[in-house]
Amino acid sequence: MLEKTYTPETVEDRRYREWEEGGFFKCGQNAERNSSDETFTIVIPPPNVTGSLHMGHALNNTLQDIMIRYQRMRGLDVLWQPGTDHAGIATQMVVERQLAQNGEPNRRDMGREAFLERVWKWKEESGGTITGQLRRLGASCDWSRERFTMDEGLSRAVLKVFVQLYKENLIYRDKRLVNWDPALETAISDLEVQQQEIQSNLWYFRYPVEGEDGTYLTVATTRPETMLGDSGVAVHPDDERYKHLIGKHCILPLVGRRIPIVADAYADPEQGSGAVKMTPAHDFNDFEVGVRHNLEMINIFTTTAHINENAPEKYRGMDRFEARKAIVEDIEALGLLEKIDDHTHMVPYGDRGGVPIEPYLTDQWFADAKTLAKPAIESVEQGRTKFVPENWTKTYYEWMRNIQPWCISRQLWWGHQIPAWYGPDGEVFVEETEELAYAEALAHYKDKGDVQSVEMLEEGRGLERDPDVLDTWFSSALWPFSTLGWPDETPEVARYYPTSVLVTGFDIIFFWVARMMMMGLHFMKEEPFHTVYVHALVRDEKGAKMSKSKGNVIDPLDLIDQYGADSLRFTLTAQAAQGRDVKLATSRVEGYRNFMTKLWNAARFCEMNECLPVDGFDPAAVGQTVNKWIVGETVKAERAVRAGIESYRFNDAASSAYQFVWNVFCDWYLEFAKPLLTGDDAAAQVETRATAAWVLEQILKLMHPMTPFITEELYDHLKGENRSKPLIVSDWPVYDDGLIDAAADADMNWVIKLISEIRSARSEANVPPAAKMDAILVEGGDAVLSRAKAYMDLLGRMARIDGISIGEAPKGALQVVVDEAVVALPLAGVIDLDAEKARLEKAIAKADGEITKIDKKLSNQGFLAKAPDEVVQENRDRLAEEKAARDKLANALERISAAL
Repeated sequence: MLEKTYTPETVEDRRYREWEEGGFFKCGQNAERNSSDETFTIVIPPPNVTGSLHMGHALNNTLQDIMIRYQRMRGLDVLWQPGTDHAGIATQMVVERQLAQNGEPNRRDMGREAFLERVWKWKEESGGTITGQLRRLGASCDWSRERFTMDEGLSRAVLKVFVQLYKENLIYRDKRLVNWDPALETAISDLEVQQQEIQSNLWYFRYPVEGEDGTYLTVATTRPETMLGDSGVAVHPDDERYKHLIGKHCILPLVGRRIPIVADAYADPEQGSGAVKMTPAHDFNDFEVGVRHNLEMINIFTTTAHINENAPEKYRGMDRFEARKAIVEDIEALGLLEKIDDHTHMVPYGDRGGVPIEPYLTDQWFADAKTLAKPAIESVEQGRTKFVPENWTKTYYEWMRNIQPWCISRQLWWGHQIPAWYGPDGEVFVEETEELAYAEALAHYKDKGDVQSVEMLEEGRGLERDPDVLDTWFSSALWPFSTLGWPDETPEVARYYPTSVLVTGFDIIFFWVARMMMMGLHFMKEEPFHTVYVHALVRDEKGAKMSKSKGNVIDPLDLIDQYGADSLRFTLTAQAAQGRDVKLATSRVEGYRNFMTKLWNAARFCEMNECLPVDGFDPAAVGQTVNKWIVGETVKAERAVRAGIESYRFNDAASSAYQFVWNVFCDWYLEFAKPLLTGDDAAAQVETRATAAWVLEQILKLMHPMTPFITEELYDHLKGENRSKPLIVSDWPVYDDGLIDAAADADMNWVIKLISEIRSARSEANVPPAAKMDAILVEGGDAVLSRAKAYMDLLGRMARIDGISIGEAPKGALQVVVDEAVVALPLAGVIDLDAEKARLEKAIAKADGEITKIDKKLSNQGFLAKAPDEVVQENRDRLAEEKAARDKLANALERISAAL
């Protein structure tokens, strides 16, 4: 017998262990059972090995699991490929912080080899916490195939790709500007840069024009320290104020350098003074201007953003902000500081280092992203890969059609070390192994006749490996095929590539999705997936982005502890509408926990009424109208759930399941079935028991992809000793088209509408729930009367109707309309109409007051301008709720007034 209450904590871990230990997650299982040639593959977006489960992970992996469980039940050979990313910067920071806390030598004192040993040790002991947390969520990944971006096989794939792209001239080394994090002393990607609004200043400096005493060009800057690296001033070619100065030179204050005045459209005559100082080595826009005008590239920072030897001696060694203060003072002392304005602007910060990043001119490795992007753009243009929702295609195009060289090197130790070796003269040799690089170098210097270099190599000297590692996005770009065993020609590569669908967030469309497209097309000659489903953000209940600083982060593990994994999964699924962010409130999770309870109680009701599965049960053979109707409703529900999952409208699938289970099955069918289950008609009783059990089994199958734990538990109890296999690998329902009985459908839906309308009218009129009422059929005639009498037992029990007859509507009666029928419900003697009217008028007046107050607030432009978006939206939602409530009260008042 089922326990009275469902307790997820006693079920979830046990059921998950049974699934995993039973091998039900492993790919190839369905192929063996069903001889299916059709595969369905998803590669998990690899979470950082340092990470913990957050709400974005919970949504992302719930949606993947829904598709995987659904396709597994359909009999496809499914593979959900799991794994984790080595997270170069994050992991290196974790271990370095641990060393500092323990008072141990830092990584530089320790040395590269010892430090990497320490990182691997940390990974084995503490890394991968998130994979255990994904199990708690119910993720049915094939854990036997779990991969890591630094494991031997994936590392071999990375080396092969780098070397091949280099030899195809698609990877090269160049001196360019990159985002530089001075705290971490490495280049970082755009994704690792966060813009922060800063209250600062705009300093206006006057640069003397060479040969023209008393003539100055005024430039404005938010970073005075960079002026030490200025190599030009740009003005707009059409700016009449400066045309006569184009081609002349300024003398750079404090430095004395002669710098040209150039004409470039980048200078905006409407901004500042219209003249712009050019620091090509420390500003991305200035760099482009510098290239166009052949300006000198002068780097004035060290890797830690201190002033280097390229600046005047006074400033060398100063921190950039210390130098800023000194430079402003010195400029002012020279009389060249025109003014200082308060200025609010966005400053880029490194998300890990936590300090402002610097555009920094340095030697780095780059991939020719523009060339690699062309086939990836064509793939989407020609429809071989689609984005869902489709609007993300535009974002993809905007990024891909304006793509810049991809900086793939990082100045870290943890990661895939770049397979490039430098000879004694700096010549680079790129090979997969040091042995191959040595052989190539030896041959090169012999051909060149460089005897000294040959001797050095033969003595084991002169060949130094590049110390940099690759950007983590480089290895994850290979994820859809490297995880399957490529570059070896494995059976898994042949069977599961290309994968079916990718589920991801919009923020990594360029950083990950686009790069997987590039690499998949280049190396596999085929797109890595046919569909990219882009899910929305999970925000707090007011629509604000979750952040630790705001204190509004919701931990999915806390919700699982409190309400169970199924409740959280169903909440996220129900809110996963395409193109709409999820507003998550704990109350919603609690609400869907109540839904799990409702399902549990329905199963207990069936069990207590001996509703057990019957071998050979044929839903097409049932004779009772109510049973014919519920069979048809089950077919409709399956169609709706299936359509929702297959069209990536997961909220529609959840809504359809919810409506069917709670409203149709629990609230209507089981109530309709009670007289049959307890009546004297033995045949009807047997049929209804079998039908209820059959419908419950279908419900468990339809809901399993969304709520796997409770459904597996109930399925086990329902099937008992007759369970041939667990629900996770049971067959998805397939029904004959003829199971929907039109006549039964019409009858029962009419009864439901009539009961609902009567209940609504009674509720609005404040009729006591226990009060019985007579019903008078005002319009509809004998046919409607006959139908009503046929279901009088149901109307009596569920609408509290004593009887029904044809007649005129008496004064003081409620009226309800259902299709062609008009039914009057006399109120005389049931309620005090005058008192009820007074109550409703008072409630309407109160609602009007609230609506006026909120309307006034939303009409206040000052409020709209200053209030956070989520507060404005909260008020709009309240206004809509108040108006809806008022409409209901007004309808009730109209009914009461008509009855007086």
